[in-house]
Amino acid sequence: MTFFDNVKRWALVVFFAVASALSGGCSTAPWYRKEANQVAYANVRQAQLEALDRSEPFTVEQPAETLRKRLLLDQQLPHAGPASLGTDELTPIAQWPDAGYFEPTDKAPEPFLPSQTGETLHLSLTDALQVAAQSSRDYQSQKEQVYLAALALDLERDEFRFTWAGVAQSVYTAELNAQEVVIDDQGNTRLEDVRGFEHSGTLEVTKRFKNAMTVTGLIGIDLVKLLTLERSYSRGLFFDGTVVLPLLRGSSRLVVTEPLTQAERDAIYAIYEFERFKRIFAVNVAREYLGVLQQLDQLANAEQNYRRLIASTRWARRLADAGWLPEIQVDQARQDELRASNRWILARESYGRQLDAFKILLGLPPDAEMELDEGELDRLREQAAHVVTPATAPAQETESVPADAPIELVPPRRVGGGRYEMDEDQALALALEHRLDLRTVLGRIDDAQRKVVVAADGLQADLALLGGASLGERRRLALADLEDARLRFSEGRYTLAADVDLPLERTAERNVYRTSLIALERAVRDAQELEDEIKFQIREALRALLEARETARIQAEAVRVAERRVISTDLFLQAGRAEVRDVLEAQEALISAQNALTAALVQYRVAELELQRDLGLLYVNEEGLWREFELDAVTEDQADSE
Repeated sequence: MTFFDNVKRWALVVFFAVASALSGGCSTAPWYRKEANQVAYANVRQAQLEALDRSEPFTVEQPAETLRKRLLLDQQLPHAGPASLGTDELTPIAQWPDAGYFEPTDKAPEPFLPSQTGETLHLSLTDALQVAAQSSRDYQSQKEQVYLAALALDLERDEFRFTWAGVAQSVYTAELNAQEVVIDDQGNTRLEDVRGFEHSGTLEVTKRFKNAMTVTGLIGIDLVKLLTLERSYSRGLFFDGTVVLPLLRGSSRLVVTEPLTQAERDAIYAIYEFERFKRIFAVNVAREYLGVLQQLDQLANAEQNYRRLIASTRWARRLADAGWLPEIQVDQARQDELRASNRWILARESYGRQLDAFKILLGLPPDAEMELDEGELDRLREQAAHVVTPATAPAQETESVPADAPIELVPPRRVGGGRYEMDEDQALALALEHRLDLRTVLGRIDDAQRKVVVAADGLQADLALLGGASLGERRRLALADLEDARLRFSEGRYTLAADVDLPLERTAERNVYRTSLIALERAVRDAQELEDEIKFQIREALRALLEARETARIQAEAVRVAERRVISTDLFLQAGRAEVRDVLEAQEALISAQNALTAALVQYRVAELELQRDLGLLYVNEEGLWREFELDAVTEDQADSE
């Protein structure tokens, strides 16, 4: 802010303060809230540009209507009180200073309200990501951390702005023990008390410069008037100015601006942390969403298996009644039917439990009626069709291989894998370049080095030049009969001094300096640890992709084999060439393979997202929606830069 910007700002403050005092209210509170928003959002945009080379909409304001509120009201769900619906539903206390706080603002985002069928909410994965960005309590807390860092930055910048202070005072004085003789026009004498008014006002402005110099100027005016004696009055006018310029300790620009520099860095770190959180959170939402669908798929498999076993038990009962099966095989079928019943019940309860946990993750009430899009699993199977297709020959072709032929085990390779099964060295290079948390810890090393410089500066001697100027005169009742004071430079009082403090005792400063060196070593170790952890995460993510892909291929083949086995054993049982146990085992193998295949497909998709997250290349916008990176595009960008 310029000097005139500060003058205008404080003129508005004085206006609102006077209006507030006259109205008996707190009309300045809304003005300060809006000013804080304006400053913080501007700082956030600046930090986004410096940290990410782009900016995007950012606000901590909540929508006028949230999905949580709509579900509670539309589905008539029980809730504890108005706070369950949101801050805007609260009843302000009598002393509440800002009535407009509860009203929607132009900064509030448009509410995202997915479509509903009847009272049941249907969420696709895309819907879930957007709902989470608006309704999740963790997401909102992370945004508020960015906002608070931006406010803290403004406070540090305020140290180098013009700082204003104004004081006005009006005093009535009656000196009853200081009576004086008064002679009127007729020559009569009488004693009168000394009574009168003393009015004074001062305006002080202070400016601290980044070269360590501090300049303070104060101008004031006094107006005194006697109500007795000769009704004398007089005006005082005065000016005081001081300049302080450190020459040794505290004189370095780096030392003086270190709190501001750190606040600027902290704002950038907050952006890094928020971007990293968005990516982690989006992957968590996707993992839990697909986990719920996986549990739903297991429930469908358990139900289908339960129905098959009921039919098998009935068929075994009929065969036993006809004398074609021993009773023990009927009991075996009945036992498997009971186990299937228990598995079905457990699957139902597990699905409900996981769905409720997912609602809480999104910031929605767990008792709300909600369904997920089962088509996500179908689309996932279509996308992974090339992944689960075996790279080797079908199992039938291996039957002609001689039994005594050499057995060669071929380890899995990334050849023929998915789009993100990249070379390890390439993945590590991408991660080390794009991981925002690594940028933060590397920045902390620079911060620690600056702290060492600041601590070393504290070991020096204090040497400062001090200059002062004082013009004019003040007035009190005792001086009411003097003529008005004036500012005359020729009659001013000027001082120039040097203040020296030798570094004879620096024990505390010595300890601070040594501590700062240890902090630097720790910052370096933290960076090394995170670098190694990132490498481990990338290698683990690539292994997870490979493992999930091979598991999916194996389980896809296992499902095909199990389906053929169920059909053949049923036919053999009907022909009397198989036992009930064979049918039961075939059905158990089928449901296990189906569940394992779904789990592998989900794990592969989640592993793809986790790899992009760990590479730092999964972009998530302000609405919570992601954009996956294209490996070819990244490779081309690297080639162009080289």
